Amino acid sequence: MLERKTAVGKMSNESFIVLSMFGVLIIFFIAASLFVPRFFNIQTISNQLSQQAELIILSIFVTFLIISGNFDLSVGGIVGLGAVLSAYFCQSPTGAGMELARGLGMPYGVAIIASLLCCMCIGAINAFFVTRLKVASIIVTLGTWALASGVALIITQGSQRNAGLPYVFKKIGSFSLVGTINTSVLLMIILVIIALIIEKKTVFGRRTYYIGANPVAAKLSGIKVEKHISILYLASSFLAGLVGVIMGSIHNAGISSLGVGFEFDALVITLMGGTSINGGFGSVMCAVVGAFILGIVSTSLNMLGLSPDIQTIVKGGITLIAILSQRFALDRRTT
Repeated sequence: MLERKTAVGKMSNESFIVLSMFGVLIIFFIAASLFVPRFFNIQTISNQLSQQAELIILSIFVTFLIISGNFDLSVGGIVGLGAVLSAYFCQSPTGAGMELARGLGMPYGVAIIASLLCCMCIGAINAFFVTRLKVASIIVTLGTWALASGVALIITQGSQRNAGLPYVFKKIGSFSLVGTINTSVLLMIILVIIALIIEKKTVFGRRTYYIGANPVAAKLSGIKVEKHISILYLASSFLAGLVGVIMGSIHNAGISSLGVGFEFDALVITLMGGTSINGGFGSVMCAVVGAFILGIVSTSLNMLGLSPDIQTIVKGGITLIAILSQRFALDRRTT
């Protein structure tokens, strides 16, 4: 375990890493402003906030799970499933003669609740296999990612559900308070604040760190490890489903591919921000900083006209460099 405190009166390792990565964020921002044409303007900067909002929401409990020593790679599939189910559940049951326009005709509020409950079933499957059958979380969640993605593809028949939707379906996604401050941004701010309070001020947060540091010792000390991890998986799938509902509303359609790559990006920003892949160390704020670093990199590469394949390689390279840099910085700090 990486000690959260180095010594009395000194900055904690967690704060040290967050501040270090915040410094990296500033360096990336300055570099992009100097070398990427049209990057440094109000529109591009404000867009960063809205573009990263859904990913940050998604990464909150992905971060908690990594701190606890577990992974959740199913979130990308759950996002697509949440979007598709929210559309299917509230589409008109008649469908105007078109199969993809025919749904269950639920009121929109009921459709959202039903979609989120279905998404949480994926989290329950993750929790069962990880806590009861002791299967490695990375394997289980890859399987449930495929399960969620497959169900979404079947419901959409490889296309999308965008007909027969009630007018209210797009209201959540079209809401905007000021400029780019939309539903996703407001929800992100609220959830990050709540997550930080849980992380820093509650017994639940402290237990997450204890489990990640040493699950056997945590269990011997009276912590119900299996129950705790199960709650984390249910919460992670809930937020993934919620992101799917919001993104479905933004696109005014149930599209199974909406969450493609989100599981990778959520993992990347969490590790890039400073959360330890070994568990027991990290913070939701790490994911927030990592999200904006990734956002600046992605926007810069897009504006420079680089292909998505090259962008994926660059993201992977930056993630490896970030992890190695954090390990080197902490080793130097504690010697």
